[in-house]
Amino acid sequence: MDPMTKMWVSFIGMGLMVLAAVVITFARLKTKGWIRFVLSLIAFALLIAGMICGLAAIV
Repeated sequence: MDPMTKMWVSFIGMGLMVLAAVVITFARLKTKGWIRFVLSLIAFALLIAGMICGLAAIV
């Protein structure tokens, strides 16, 4: 992977991690019940996707 592509992949990974933090914060402060659970699962998936992008940018 060329350096510019690695840069964009790392930016996408950071963006996904920031989005995961925003979603989990919103879920814990503003929601209850099954909606909180669903939003937490979405945030977890975004965090994992961000981690994979970050690892892909390193390798």
